Amino acid sequence: MSPEEVKARGWKELDIILVTGDAYVDHSSFGTAIIGRVLEDAGFRVGIIAQPRWDSPEDFKKLGKPRLFFSVSAGNTDSMVSNLTPGLKPRDKDAYSPGGKTGLRPNRAIIIYSNRIKEAFPDVPIILGGIEASLRRFAHYDYLSDKVRQSILADAPADLVVYGMGELQIVEIAKRLQAGDNIRKIRDIPGTVWKMEVKAWKELKEKGKKTVKEQNGQEQGKQEQKGEKESEGGESEEKEARSISDVIDRDVAEDTAEFFKEYIEIPSFSEVSQDKTAFAKAFRTYFLEQNPVTGKGIVQPHSKAVIVQNRPMRSLKEAELDHVYELPFTGEAHPSYTEPVPALEMVKFSLTTHRGCFGGCSFCAITQHQGRMIASRSIESVLREAKKLTEKPDFKGIINGVGGPTANMYGMGCRSWEKKGACLDKACLYPRTCPSLDTSHKKLLELMQRLRELPRVKHVFTGYGVRYDLALEDEEYLEELCSHHISGQLRVAPEHFSKRVTDAMSKPGKEVYERFAEKFTALNKKCGKEQYIVNYLMSGHPGCTLEDMIEMAEYVRDHGGYTEQVQDFTPTPMTVSTCMYYTELDPFTGKKVHVAKGKKEKTMQRALMHYRSPANYELVYEALEKAGRLDLVGNAHKCLIRRKNKFY
Repeated sequence: MSPEEVKARGWKELDIILVTGDAYVDHSSFGTAIIGRVLEDAGFRVGIIAQPRWDSPEDFKKLGKPRLFFSVSAGNTDSMVSNLTPGLKPRDKDAYSPGGKTGLRPNRAIIIYSNRIKEAFPDVPIILGGIEASLRRFAHYDYLSDKVRQSILADAPADLVVYGMGELQIVEIAKRLQAGDNIRKIRDIPGTVWKMEVKAWKELKEKGKKTVKEQNGQEQGKQEQKGEKESEGGESEEKEARSISDVIDRDVAEDTAEFFKEYIEIPSFSEVSQDKTAFAKAFRTYFLEQNPVTGKGIVQPHSKAVIVQNRPMRSLKEAELDHVYELPFTGEAHPSYTEPVPALEMVKFSLTTHRGCFGGCSFCAITQHQGRMIASRSIESVLREAKKLTEKPDFKGIINGVGGPTANMYGMGCRSWEKKGACLDKACLYPRTCPSLDTSHKKLLELMQRLRELPRVKHVFTGYGVRYDLALEDEEYLEELCSHHISGQLRVAPEHFSKRVTDAMSKPGKEVYERFAEKFTALNKKCGKEQYIVNYLMSGHPGCTLEDMIEMAEYVRDHGGYTEQVQDFTPTPMTVSTCMYYTELDPFTGKKVHVAKGKKEKTMQRALMHYRSPANYELVYEALEKAGRLDLVGNAHKCLIRRKNKFY
């Protein structure tokens, strides 16, 4: 991170410099650390510029000019999410900055960082990566500006985007540049996005049309030749074939035909920014192509460049994933920081077991980043990492998290994944668990048991991230969870209790939640433990009306579980929910969807979940009045609030 550190390693220059909007933490939960370690493992000299000042290019020059390229990331989260609340107010804490300090990264960090780098080193390639670049790779709805923005590759002066989990892509790019390849010629790596000139795209399309015409002409010629052959023999057929061969440039024709066989054009930026139906159509197309086995590339024309996404990169195999997570991470923040990085404190003694999620929640972008197919580490690899954790001087005997995007998908799979990837015509868990899915927790149970047996380990907790509909499929797992792996509270995410809203979210309905809660209570009683469920709920999701929020408030009133853990829906790029929020359409059915866009309705929806708070009385009353539900105002047991002339 400093010239002194570069010199101490005996290096005269760096091959690659990674720029990040996060503080630098050398832990496998931080994307920049993973990419840095993977590149180092591949033999490259890597430097890190973390949270640079962006008012001038000076901070971007401190490690000198890299020999191969700059790689730019906003950090572990989109910079807009890091900096702003769902109400678009500045956050009072940044978990990825030393001391939780705010203001250390700009909004739209990738675009700003790329511009400063281009000012400092105009001839050095720039590769974009991380969640911000990955999820803004096409034209997308931007919540801050409330409009459709271009692909980030059209906005930033960069050469490539690496999307998804980028280890394989970034190493391949580095090796090719090392070998002398021109960055503008690197266009065939899966899991990358590149730019084509508008003129070249128009020429390619013209060649495509010409190829189709010529192929049709050849077919017609063959039919005619067949007739001639039947009447006059084969001599004229051979002459005609040679004539056609002379006219057509076969190489160009074959290349063009192959391109249009492997890539699909979606509505352009101009179209999706003016027509919400076109936006929904484009979203549906690229959503369904996020499959590394059968997916095709996507082309989206913009005014000054044509954005081309290659098909997704395959998932890492077990041995590859083991290798990545066993690279020599220190597990610590950079020693130059004088204050702790809050995000590290949350994950320092946790273990990543797998990647991917087949949950398919509409508001989650994991599908577009890590994919639906699960890639799991071996049990032995996880145990080796756990043993290293126990040797740390500040280890207190507690491993406080074991899992991935979800806690209980480790080792799961489907027999169709290898041949065709995740299904395009149905979800794995919604509206019910697919019978083809292997939902056994056997491998996870073995891992958890062996973790508990490690010397110095007192507890292995899984307090969050449990997919409860999956847990219901395996009572042995649920009993083990209650017996050994909860420290008093289990946080789960039903998100809502109205069927209309859970359908829009592609989440299981309240009936499934109730079965889980009932089983959880019974098993805790059997174990002799007093443990509780804490619910995460959401307001303002597309499809949610005031009536739905009132239904949820009544459900909480009748079943308990009043909680402060309520979040407002935040539209982030490339989720189904954000597409619905912007277009007010379901991209898969074309049906209209109610969206609470006005600040007043969104505020009332959230207030209904905190109906007991005196500060929310007026908002709750107004919401009930607007919905025609003043029967819920009064002193009766069923009422949410008292009458206005009574003290609340």
